[in-house]
Amino acid sequence: MLEPVAVAPRALVDYEPHAGADALAEVRRLAEPLRGARILHVNATAYGGGVAELLPAMTALMRNLRLEAEWRVIQGDDAFFAVTKALHNGLQGPPFELTAGARETFERASERFAAAFEGSYDFVVIHDPQPVALRRLLPDAAGRWIWRCHIELTDRDPRAWALLRPLVQAYEAAIYTLAAYAPPDAEGPLLAVIAPSIDPLSPKNAPLEPGAAGAAVRRFGLDPARPLITQVSRFDPWKDPLGVVDAYRRVRKRFPEVQLALVGSMASDDPEGQLIHAEVMRAVAGERDVHVLSNLDGVGAPEVNAFQRASDVVVQKSLREGFGLTVSEALWKGTPVVGGRVGGIPIQVVDGETGILVDSIDDCADACARLLADPDLRRRMGVAGHERVRRHFLVTRELRDHLALFLALSRGDPSLIPTGDYGGRP
Repeated sequence: MLEPVAVAPRALVDYEPHAGADALAEVRRLAEPLRGARILHVNATAYGGGVAELLPAMTALMRNLRLEAEWRVIQGDDAFFAVTKALHNGLQGPPFELTAGARETFERASERFAAAFEGSYDFVVIHDPQPVALRRLLPDAAGRWIWRCHIELTDRDPRAWALLRPLVQAYEAAIYTLAAYAPPDAEGPLLAVIAPSIDPLSPKNAPLEPGAAGAAVRRFGLDPARPLITQVSRFDPWKDPLGVVDAYRRVRKRFPEVQLALVGSMASDDPEGQLIHAEVMRAVAGERDVHVLSNLDGVGAPEVNAFQRASDVVVQKSLREGFGLTVSEALWKGTPVVGGRVGGIPIQVVDGETGILVDSIDDCADACARLLADPDLRRRMGVAGHERVRRHFLVTRELRDHLALFLALSRGDPSLIPTGDYGGRP
């Protein structure tokens, strides 16, 4: 069977100090008609990447609301994940070509996953391209099936989408982070727009004791008394870590004491990560104030929390970005973000209010320097960023949106389908 993932219990009431009583009442109202519904989330990995960040709280809170929720992962091998990584990249822009051997690898693995599928569910949410073929291979499986796309598709290679399109059309609904991500020829599934979210009570986002953040970064060789710029991301070319290094070098000419931390994780479904990590390590060899760290160095969720809090500026200089959970994570901690003007970053970073949007390495360097030079600006943006995340990007809002979509499907009521209205921003 597909591998089940254990999640720690969570109680919705514990989120009231952050989300507010009205938001929780709305969640309970939507959940009541769904009580007892069987819900399954399926993705490619239990560790590393945004989906694995989202599902623990989502699954646990659904259970707390008396829904029978499960989270399972497919068991792919390196060859399969190499194909799906190429597909992932093709969906975000670069040329994609599927050889006969790669297609066979994808199809045979998908058939194995379908053969391993067990149980009967009312709602099945399949995340991203890796398990996308399940619905087409299991057309008689019970329940309403939803494909959840976490990828930016605006510059997709047509050949990559041609592979995915007939598989997506087998679903009853499809969720995109932005309406603009939905390809115009994706006929069939109902379209829902739901942005991802963060869990304010997780070890990555919970409050830290005074001094804990500084002590944590000191353990990794950084000086908390000196300026710190951090990017937290998978080691992925779309996160542009080498561009961040170049921007940092330009900032260092104006602020010689500034430090840079590139903090990432190695996801089991991303074989490219090791290669990018090695490339970054070669690029910064001998630079004592550039620190490249990952889970392999003992950096887990609490340490990421500490780096985001100890930083003067958090950078997310992505070239493509479905959403960028690390942006909301940093803003939640009151740290301003310099982010690429791509994908889902602009719905989090309101330019000039919660951070600064940039289009180039020079822009990134100038924005970081501006923030380092102005503590009051950092403070104002940090306060505004925390409030924006509180209102729009906490797990309670994403939970509400999923419940509304489930009700829309079960009742045949399109008025309940979430449309992605986050404060009038794009």
